[in-house]
Amino acid sequence: MENTRGLERAQLAGKKVTVNRYVRDFMLNKYLYIMMIPVLAYYFIFHYAPMYGALIAFKEYSPMKGILGSPWIGFKHFQDFFSSYYFWRILKNTVVISLYSLLFEFPAPIILALLINEVRSKMFKRVAQTITYMPYFISMVVICGIITDFTNADGVINKIAMLFGYDGQAMLQKPELFRPIYILSEIWQRVGWESIIYIAALMGIDQEQYEAARMDGASRWKQIVYITLPGIMPTIAIMFILRMGNLLNVGFEKIILLYNPVTYETADVISSFVYRKGLLEFGWSYSSAVGLFNSVINLILLVSANYISRKVNESSLW
Repeated sequence: MENTRGLERAQLAGKKVTVNRYVRDFMLNKYLYIMMIPVLAYYFIFHYAPMYGALIAFKEYSPMKGILGSPWIGFKHFQDFFSSYYFWRILKNTVVISLYSLLFEFPAPIILALLINEVRSKMFKRVAQTITYMPYFISMVVICGIITDFTNADGVINKIAMLFGYDGQAMLQKPELFRPIYILSEIWQRVGWESIIYIAALMGIDQEQYEAARMDGASRWKQIVYITLPGIMPTIAIMFILRMGNLLNVGFEKIILLYNPVTYETADVISSFVYRKGLLEFGWSYSSAVGLFNSVINLILLVSANYISRKVNESSLW
């Protein structure tokens, strides 16, 4: 009996110490906690609260009846989607474009950051960074307009391609050219901006390691391989995990602005399909089911990539 009471007193004392520690931490950092309130409110209002609307994926939603009043139909929309002609087409297009982005776009900012880091002229570094950053700040509508104009039958890129035997047809009217155009434009638009985080990681590498390597006779290439790349590998791993979590979230804005019925065969992805079905054809429940399927797959990929990264190089988000 006495042992039980002693254990209870110890547990109460431990809880009291924990509470006091939290209170003391709050009093010391109260202004930081207050600054967190708008951020938490933003995520709650715009990211967590809307999750309630995912219920319409399991209902035959009608705006007149509302979410709760609409009849429950279970997994019917999911079954219709999985058995439809469009399922394999849009899944294939989404995966192929995402893998192309991962293969060609993901390494591009890393390579750019390494190249800028090797340049000795500060003036050239600033000019190169400014030029590569600029496309990121141009409106997506303007970017797509430029791409469309340049790849039209009388566009600059088309005329240059005609010198090498191209037939002169508008490039965005050819399904086989949509993916290369999309990937190249993504690299051009994002490479400079995405290189910032890698340049910041490079600034954190101890410069004494380079001095020691030069004294041992290591070439600049060996310095990159044995010092620079291992130094930014945790950053690369984190960015790779985040990219895997968005593998199927191919940016629908650019695709919607560039594709057309002729290129649906290779350009139509999950996000553009959801846009058409949900907003243009008013299939709210069906499009919500497709979007929920996409989110679940992305969550699985994110958790898997995080687990593998933690096991392989001990770098992970959690």
